[in-house]
Amino acid sequence: MRTIATSRTIAAPPARVFDIFSDLRTAPQRVRSIIRMEVLTDGPIGRGTRVRDTRKLFGKEATANMEIIDFQPGRSLTFLTHEGGMRYTTRFTFAPEGAGTRAEVHFTIEALTFTAKLCSPLMALMSGMMRKCFQADFADLQAAAEGEGGRVATSPGPAAAQPT
Repeated sequence: MRTIATSRTIAAPPARVFDIFSDLRTAPQRVRSIIRMEVLTDGPIGRGTRVRDTRKLFGKEATANMEIIDFQPGRSLTFLTHEGGMRYTTRFTFAPEGAGTRAEVHFTIEALTFTAKLCSPLMALMSGMMRKCFQADFADLQAAAEGEGGRVATSPGPAAAQPT
């Protein structure tokens, strides 16, 4: 199992930052790497919500099906994804820091199948790139949380990782 973590301080209150991060229906307008975010379940976003996330990842289009497995309004949001014999758990946390918010992500990768376990050493090589992808997503979300309109530029940005 491998965990990648990064964080960012955002000059907005935790409730606003959480609301921006958890508004999955408008994510493509806020995060440049997201091409489409399809909410597959009815009702408000929360525990049990399933989404299909299509984004530009390392120069290619990648799609992942994710489920929210933990949803603590204003505090945390956790996604679970199963793809290619791997389990990806992505936990975002939001805590007050000064007049703003400390946003953190912990992305855990666990190989479940024999083939995935054989490929696991490649994930170690990609850790730095994945961290940069999360940092790019955080930068876009920071701009949305700190900006008046809550949107980022729609020009192509750096590749970003799945919020899974």
